[in-house]
Amino acid sequence: MIGQAWMIQMAAALAGGVVVAIVAAVVFRVTRTRLVAAHERDAAQLRGALDAADARVADVASAHAEAADAWAQREAQLEDALARETSAAGSQRDAVQALSADSAALAQHAMKIADEAARLRGLAGTFERWHEQMISLTTQNQDMRAKNQELSAIVAHVSIVSLNASIEAARAGAAGRGFSIVASEVRGLAARSQQLSNSYRDSLNRNDLVTAATFQDIQAGGKMITAALATVETLAGQLHARIEGGAA
Repeated sequence: MIGQAWMIQMAAALAGGVVVAIVAAVVFRVTRTRLVAAHERDAAQLRGALDAADARVADVASAHAEAADAWAQREAQLEDALARETSAAGSQRDAVQALSADSAALAQHAMKIADEAARLRGLAGTFERWHEQMISLTTQNQDMRAKNQELSAIVAHVSIVSLNASIEAARAGAAGRGFSIVASEVRGLAARSQQLSNSYRDSLNRNDLVTAATFQDIQAGGKMITAALATVETLAGQLHARIEGGAA
């Protein structure tokens, strides 16, 4: 009896243990299923978060690429603008240097023109003096011609007087022979004086021709120099105005 009771108790205990083990197994399986489901939900959420993060990263990368492209274009535009500005500055600098060189050349040319104008003014003054001297020479020639004509008249009168004296001495005969000799010498002197007066008159005539031609040449040269001086002064004024305009 006691052995059966113990056997029953043992069987009951074993049955209870089996039940507990079964219940524990069921509970473990249910718990594991829940844990697996929870892990799967967490994994799904994590995959969703990763996908969203990847999308955001892709958006950010795309935005960054667009910004980089835009910046590269802007940088290229700035480089082009800088190159154009540099080229323009270089061209302007070259233009300024060329203008400075032109201004220096014009200033030097203006100085040469001023020197030439001064030389022409000096020549004009010289021609004026020559003109006055030629007028004085012409006046002197006219005065000498008048005196030579007077001398020629005196010589002719002396020649007539000596001829009359010779006639009277011939009429006086031997008494007038000495006076005849003197009258003959006077007549000879008068003849030589007339020849000299005629030669002097011819020289004065040639001098008048040369003086007249020289006077005309001096007048023409003076007019040409005056015209050239006016032209040079006009060019000098225009050149100075151009230099001042370039400097402004």
